[in-house]
Amino acid sequence: MLMRTDPFRDLDRLAEQVFGTPTRPATMAMDAWRDGDTFEVEFDLPGVNPETIDLDIERNVVTIKAERPALDKDLDMLASERPRGVFSRQLVLGENLDTEHIEAGYDAGVLSLHIPVAEKAKPRKIEITSTNSDRQALDA
Repeated sequence: MLMRTDPFRDLDRLAEQVFGTPTRPATMAMDAWRDGDTFEVEFDLPGVNPETIDLDIERNVVTIKAERPALDKDLDMLASERPRGVFSRQLVLGENLDTEHIEAGYDAGVLSLHIPVAEKAKPRKIEITSTNSDRQALDA
């Protein structure tokens, strides 16, 4: 059997693992949306032990670090597409979010963050007063 070899195939495969592709990012994939007075963020972390997840907040920057353990080196791997080791992602939050009351949960390989909108950023009504009632019309 004749096989064609591509000397750049391994380089391409390594680049995809490190940098990812548009359809499969190498870092943890994320979805974010606003639901009423809460900002919701979900990170895909399949195969990660919850005890290895580290969530830090400094000012308005959230840093998520996680570790997916390496497989046994003695295994004869046929395919290895999932990133292994320690990886992290930072999320810069706007000033309109309340970073003091962030809640986090991990279920079925998804890390969920619930970040409330700060009271100062919520829409509010302002009462308008009129001072025209004190004025009287002048006759000419």
